[in-house]
Amino acid sequence: QGQLVESGGGSVQPGGSLRLTCTASGIGVDYLAIAWFRQVSGKEREGVACIARSGNTGYPESLKDRFTVSKDNAKNTAYLQMNNLQPAVTGVYYCAAHETCRIDPRSYDYWGQGTQVTVSS
Repeated sequence: QGQLVESGGGSVQPGGSLRLTCTASGIGVDYLAIAWFRQVSGKEREGVACIARSGNTGYPESLKDRFTVSKDNAKNTAYLQMNNLQPAVTGVYYCAAHETCRIDPRSYDYWGQGTQVTVSS
């Protein structure tokens, strides 16, 4: 019965920023970890951020200075702030939920439908 819905994607110029929103229903962001993944054309789906139910966060080393994950328990919503975006990261971004933060996307129990992020000049 749990559901996640992403929003906030769109088009941005190189160097620009976007904030994605993951709205949860039927599950609580204070109960499960919320992760963000992206699917770039020609590449395997990869995790870009995760926030545990405790509020602890994790990122790939290459993204920790550009991506920030946060949440609002009262709104049952998680966010992904993405800065200094470049064309290479164009793709579909998903949020997903699991008991704990995991690298493997196959660990996650709930997925949103994804939101397109396009970075181009």
